[in-house]
Amino acid sequence: MLGQVLTSFGQASQTPASLNATLDGYEYPYPVKYLPLKQEHQTMRMAYMDVPASGKANGRTVMLLHGKNFFGAYWRGTIQALTKAGFRVIVPDQIGFGKSDKLAIYYSFHQLARNTRHLLDTLGIQKTVVVGHSMGGMVATRFTLMYPETVEKLVLENPIGLEDYRLGVPFQSVDQAEATELKSTEESIRKYHGSYYPNGYPAAHDEWVRPLAAQTRHADFPKVALANALTFEMIYQQPVCYEFGRVTAPTLLIIGQADRTVVGKGLIKDPKVLATMGQYPELGRRTAAQIKGAKLVPIEKVGHIPHLEAPAQFYEALLSFLR
Repeated sequence: MLGQVLTSFGQASQTPASLNATLDGYEYPYPVKYLPLKQEHQTMRMAYMDVPASGKANGRTVMLLHGKNFFGAYWRGTIQALTKAGFRVIVPDQIGFGKSDKLAIYYSFHQLARNTRHLLDTLGIQKTVVVGHSMGGMVATRFTLMYPETVEKLVLENPIGLEDYRLGVPFQSVDQAEATELKSTEESIRKYHGSYYPNGYPAAHDEWVRPLAAQTRHADFPKVALANALTFEMIYQQPVCYEFGRVTAPTLLIIGQADRTVVGKGLIKDPKVLATMGQYPELGRRTAAQIKGAKLVPIEKVGHIPHLEAPAQFYEALLSFLR
């Protein structure tokens, strides 16, 4: 039954040396539940956390959507801040990410949004604030466009997809992307994540690198690598930047001004082209201007992940907007 909810609790207190495709044995900060789904004649499970308010409940819900190179657990501090303020918080791992299944299917933002709506319907949630970071911003935008009646407010934290990567990033096939992903190591993953921090890579961020690195040492890693390649293609082929003018929900953009993230940056060989992309100060201003009534909160000298690099400023901006 598609609406049935299955429950699982992580047991490990530290990251194991090797982790399978669904991070079994790696503990999330809150209990993990699973929503069964079916797509392309395949059954799959979508993992999520459903965290009740720890402070006086205000009856409102916030949904946090993760980025491509992350999983729901990295929202831990944000969950704590929101639940303390009285919110119920839903944190899904999209299919292809985190503790959710990794399948060789056609990935689309429309389908991810549909899965997410099904999760909310299963939980009886009719209205939610939607917060999306990085790739989660693209999912959040598509969700908001598809289900405007469900979105109380929209928050985009350094979202990717504020520009059309096809205009500057050379095309690569899924096979080429998969071959690159299969070469991933702990060192290469840490180096890539280091690009998110303009002020130097903080050792504390290793908490979010170790689980991804542990997957490279498991026999399941080819499944992870293929899912990574297929979701890269989704980002590349399915831009949302032409549709921001259609967003009607009250919207907040929180933009770390030192972010220069470009999906597929390593494929760009022309420095002149590279210099025109990933310019988040301008991308943030342009996107805010496209969304009627949008509020822009720039955070100076901060990179791609404000909720980890500058949590106090991020929480202040987020909670102020939600109030």
